[in-house]
Amino acid sequence: MLLNLNKPKGITSQDAVTAVKRLLRIKKAGHTGTLDPIATGVLVICLEESTRFAGYLSNLDKEYIITLKLGERTDTFDADGRVIERKEHFSVSKEEFTEIIKKFEGRQLQRVPPFSAVKRDGIPLYKLARKGAEVERPLKEVNIYSIELLEFDPPFSKIKVKCSKGTYVRTLVDDIGINLGSFAHITDLTRTVVGPFRIEESYSLEDLRKGKYKLLAPDTGLIEFPELRLK
Repeated sequence: MLLNLNKPKGITSQDAVTAVKRLLRIKKAGHTGTLDPIATGVLVICLEESTRFAGYLSNLDKEYIITLKLGERTDTFDADGRVIERKEHFSVSKEEFTEIIKKFEGRQLQRVPPFSAVKRDGIPLYKLARKGAEVERPLKEVNIYSIELLEFDPPFSKIKVKCSKGTYVRTLVDDIGINLGSFAHITDLTRTVVGPFRIEESYSLEDLRKGKYKLLAPDTGLIEFPELRLK
């Protein structure tokens, strides 16, 4: 079975999985796509034998609501990091901001952020970044289907991003800041959609404690796959 969990802020995705295993009293579980500690929202968790579906579910498209702050760059590209660059007296109009973010729609090569689990010579990049090591970060192809401006109140803005698997929204925000002639980092992040799983239909850890939740069939996330019926 599958669980559509609304991950709380301040814990890792693996911490969330551990909490689910404890609350549901199960031995085997795994998530289908990491959310940073700063992030909340949809975290699809496979339970028991459904873990065999995890690889397929991790390929589903995503949607995020992102609040970003202009004028500051952090080493992690989000508010959990250390401010490493700052642009004083920076200003941008709503029209200019909208024009810039629209340039990031479509297929593109995206640089993996320094604080990520991607490995270099067998060592995760985040471990190298913590040591201050400068390494060449790989590029990966992603597809950003749409970026919509929801709120504009400088230095803060809120955008909705629909994208393919593997898209680093922290890198997207960092790139947006640079293209504006300034800097930017994420201050709040919510994953609202993973394939057919929506945040409106997700359950919190508190819901699980109260027994107020519903598990989903293992093939719920495979509705876009072709179906073949055998005799």
